[in-house]
Amino acid sequence: MKYIIGIGGVTNGGKTTLTDRLVKALPNCCVVHQDDFFKPPDQIQVGEDGFKQWDVITALDMEAMVNTIKGWLENPVKFARSHGVQVTPATEMEDPENQIHILIVEGFLLYNYKPLMDVYDKCYYITIPYEECKRRRSTRQYTVPDPPGLFDGHVWPMYLKHRAQMETSCLSIAKRNGRFLLGAAGAS
Repeated sequence: MKYIIGIGGVTNGGKTTLTDRLVKALPNCCVVHQDDFFKPPDQIQVGEDGFKQWDVITALDMEAMVNTIKGWLENPVKFARSHGVQVTPATEMEDPENQIHILIVEGFLLYNYKPLMDVYDKCYYITIPYEECKRRRSTRQYTVPDPPGLFDGHVWPMYLKHRAQMETSCLSIAKRNGRFLLGAAGAS
């Protein structure tokens, strides 16, 4: 059996921290991080707000992400091995139909891209309050540093916009508070 779990949510809400903990706790568990599918900086457009548009779906190579998920669906054992994930020894001998394999798909725009809407068996969405999000974001070191005013002028407004779109998607999404899910000081 194959299960795909979506863990979406606000920037710096604790998605990766939760995902890392689940991967360690669950057998035959792989992960696809949406952040691994950002386009190169020279391909990111500048919006009307004057900021590079990192927080929009067009900043991501979503076709490559979908193809990666399809690769896992076709052969989760091969996918696991190619990503350095140890499969349980019983998995090697069991009937493929009786094996349990889990893929966690983690990212900030998981539920805003139609081709992914039907792949999830369970969807989670992590939120944290504005003040907490801004504080966490200010402590992160990004490959492309945040320019002054980006959080208030672009990141938070885009989060609110995409969250509103997600909420109208008709997906059954369990919402969780990242402050309590991982502990107030533990999430990043």
